[in-house]
Amino acid sequence: MQTGPNRILDEFAKLMTDAAGAAQGVRREVETAFRAQAEKMLNSMDIVQREEFEAAREMAVKARAENKALTARIAALEAKIAELTGEKGSEEGTEATSKPRSKK
Repeated sequence: MQTGPNRILDEFAKLMTDAAGAAQGVRREVETAFRAQAEKMLNSMDIVQREEFEAAREMAVKARAENKALTARIAALEAKIAELTGEKGSEEGTEATSKPRSKK
């Protein structure tokens, strides 16, 4: 009667394998439902997606670099104008343009 206990163990192993497969299927369905609910909630809260945030951040970094380059170019042009017109030092000209006037 060697086939009796082996048969029971084989059936038990098959049952456990099927249960594990079913548990994985349930886990996938729960994950999918959770992600759908989380995405729905985030969309209703008007939260920016990561891709959009990264694109906006990249544009801001580029704009900041362009701003610095243009500021340096303006300073160089102002210095050249001061040199050509014979004004006294370019530092005074750049200070006057960089400081806002106070209103009285």
